[in-house]
Amino acid sequence: MRTQVVDSYKYAALVVSSVVSQGYLQMVKTIPQMYGYIYDRAERATEVGPFRTWAHQFTAGNLRALFKRERPDVVVCTHAFPAGAMAEYKRLYDDSPPVVGIVTDFAVHAFWMHDNIEAYCVATDAIRDAMVARGIDPARINVCGIPVDPRFARTDEATEVLRERLGLPADRSIALMMGGGLGFGPLERMLLAMQNVGAQIAAVVIAGRNARVERRVVAAAEGVGYPVRVLRFVENVYDYMHAADALVTKPGGLSTAEALAAQVPLVLSKPLPGQEERNVRVLTDWGAAARARSVEELPGVLMSVLTDSRRRKRMIAAARRYGRPDAARDAAKLIARLATATKEVVA
Repeated sequence: MRTQVVDSYKYAALVVSSVVSQGYLQMVKTIPQMYGYIYDRAERATEVGPFRTWAHQFTAGNLRALFKRERPDVVVCTHAFPAGAMAEYKRLYDDSPPVVGIVTDFAVHAFWMHDNIEAYCVATDAIRDAMVARGIDPARINVCGIPVDPRFARTDEATEVLRERLGLPADRSIALMMGGGLGFGPLERMLLAMQNVGAQIAAVVIAGRNARVERRVVAAAEGVGYPVRVLRFVENVYDYMHAADALVTKPGGLSTAEALAAQVPLVLSKPLPGQEERNVRVLTDWGAAARARSVEELPGVLMSVLTDSRRRKRMIAAARRYGRPDAARDAAKLIARLATATKEVVA
């Protein structure tokens, strides 16, 4: 099956793509509370409806030429905006392909929900129940988990062998730190605070694609009293998760789903208001994560996760219970069935 990745915002109105590509990032960096307010209000308020409908209609019209040229058998949406645009596309054009929405958080926003999307893949039964309460046909909702690379699944490779392969110390607890692909989060302040962890630790920091963050983290690492390895974007994050004793990260849906599959205890910090705040609530309620509400609180929380054997066992057991390393395979089977059905109808 041939696939093509499309950035739907390139087909949106200029004002929409500018707000997303520039305004969103600036807002979550400088005034995240405003983003949280907008996120929550957008779920409830009706006044955003006309603008949202117009944006979806505009995008759907711009997608028409692409779809007539490529003639896709199925469209997969991993964000609420393209899901809305495709819902509008299906209302406008009779020859529309089936659409699958892949919800990549542990909670769902109302902007995801449309009655003409053929199928949804969601992380939890609670999301399914919330969507059904909003009128979505339960037969269209598949609780298969958040799709992740199956290599995040726990392997039989001994930790000491893996650490030797990665060049990590075997005699220290390893804290893996991630700030997301864009390097969000006060990673350098967190590194400095972790000097107060009352255990022998080493840290691996994955700074993402943000070169400026990498430089700040490298500078901070030179002033701490424990070993630190700083990396940019890496392809084998799963190896580092398997080698780590804890993952300190923002609560993004994909990275935390990967951690559940890898069965690494989570320490969550600096969630964005909105979907990440909801992710924190779900993951801590499950017992798979602990929350550090401030940089100052991080050392004590991390210390507990690293040294409290009972807590570690509970967190690993929760990750084993709720992790879905086969989610991508299950979602792919669903997508393939819809694509096959489309070909049969056309034939």
